[in-house]
Amino acid sequence: MASATMLSSTNLKLYSKFICFSPSKPNLPSNIFPHFKKQPLKLNASFNEISDDLLENTLHLDKFPIFKTGYDQFQTITQDLPDSEKWGVFVFAGLLWIYLTSRPGVLFGAIDAYFLAPVQKVIDGVSGRRSLKTSDFLIGDKLGEGSFGVVYSGVVVPKNMTVEEKVRQSGSRRRQLEKDERFKERVILKQVKIGVQGAIECGDFEEWFNYRLSRAAPETCAEFLGSFISDKNNSIFSKGEKWLVWKFEGDRDLGDYMKDRIFPLNLESLMFGRVLEGLESIDRNALIIKQIMRQIISSLKKIHDTGIVHRDIKPANLVVTKKGQIKLIDFGAATDLRIGKNYVPNRGLLDPDYCPPELYVLPEETPSPPPEPVAALLSPILWQLNSPDLFDMYSAGIVLMQMAIPTLRSSAGLKNFNLELKAVNYDLKRWREKTRSRPNTSVLDLDSGRGWDLVTKLISERGSLRKGRLSASDALRHPYFLLGGDQAASVLSKLSLSK
Repeated sequence: MASATMLSSTNLKLYSKFICFSPSKPNLPSNIFPHFKKQPLKLNASFNEISDDLLENTLHLDKFPIFKTGYDQFQTITQDLPDSEKWGVFVFAGLLWIYLTSRPGVLFGAIDAYFLAPVQKVIDGVSGRRSLKTSDFLIGDKLGEGSFGVVYSGVVVPKNMTVEEKVRQSGSRRRQLEKDERFKERVILKQVKIGVQGAIECGDFEEWFNYRLSRAAPETCAEFLGSFISDKNNSIFSKGEKWLVWKFEGDRDLGDYMKDRIFPLNLESLMFGRVLEGLESIDRNALIIKQIMRQIISSLKKIHDTGIVHRDIKPANLVVTKKGQIKLIDFGAATDLRIGKNYVPNRGLLDPDYCPPELYVLPEETPSPPPEPVAALLSPILWQLNSPDLFDMYSAGIVLMQMAIPTLRSSAGLKNFNLELKAVNYDLKRWREKTRSRPNTSVLDLDSGRGWDLVTKLISERGSLRKGRLSASDALRHPYFLLGGDQAASVLSKLSLSK
């Protein structure tokens, strides 16, 4: 581990120097690099003279000990090499650093896998998260059911409560547990089905991805508390089945809110803290939807930066917390393309209503991934060639369409939309011209049609080199999310908010 740290420090140092010799220098803060323009480099000087000048006068890296240590090691390693070879090593190290830190993050992924994950396991073991038991929880109402699992509300049983008391309280009054003041910690539990092909595997993957994201992007998903294996049989538990546990952050997903006829106004107070006044209803709707969409795409950007593709983005997998945050759930179909985790090219686990036309995150003919270290090393190339993150962005576009157009919120309406869209080769503009459903696109047409422009760039086929659809980063830079007339009105309206 120590040697890895030294190498990283060296590479970081070299990369810092490499930037300075780039033809287009970045706009560096003057307080950190005060002499960057005042002291030009001596072009006829030796490598060592130039390096010393950079270190002491230009970059002031003596203020950053980790950089100085890396530089000293580089000098020691290359002290017997001629200047031309030193420059070769220098440039190679800089390019290597860029490669290892580019998406999906080979270097940071290795740090996570070989350092952070073991540390988390030890901490969780000490805190008891890795030793949860059936008796630690009482199960409440059933919240939903999928192909591989059933989701329940529940509470954590206080350690000072006797077994007899737990049994007595868990009878017919189970649904009242959440109101019992003695049960202060609420949780969400997922029962992984037994006897369903693929369910156990899916549950294991979901657990792995929740641990991974708890380290890499904890703000994107509900806080994962761990798992346990049931040790008894009764009306709820079956011996040997796995249960996954999350901290309770909300028991309603975006799909639940969209079933309400007043959506999105039923989320107004959660999104903005209070009810907005001084705006027309359509403007309020547009603001709420935009706030929801910004959160969804921001979370997707963060998980994509780690090499993870969710593969099942839909309203039912977007939990709305009591603080108005949108969090991703159900990572059973997710894949980590940095190491090929849960990557099966020829198997579809996806919801056809939200799945893009390419069906897979990578080409179907792509072979199974090599061993993890090799897959990780090659992952930046694979990512650049295939842009697998665009898979989720199509699904996000469908969610935006559903939020903005009421007729698409029903199952029948969405299925008909997908049939019509396929008939016009996923050209949303042609769909709008030919559809007989007469959709109300007024929310998307506001502010010179910025919303409509964004959704057409999300819901589309992949172009050449598998591009042609906006990534999460590009989507967040779209004019739809920039200051426009509706957002300016929102700012002004906050002067007259009412509870």
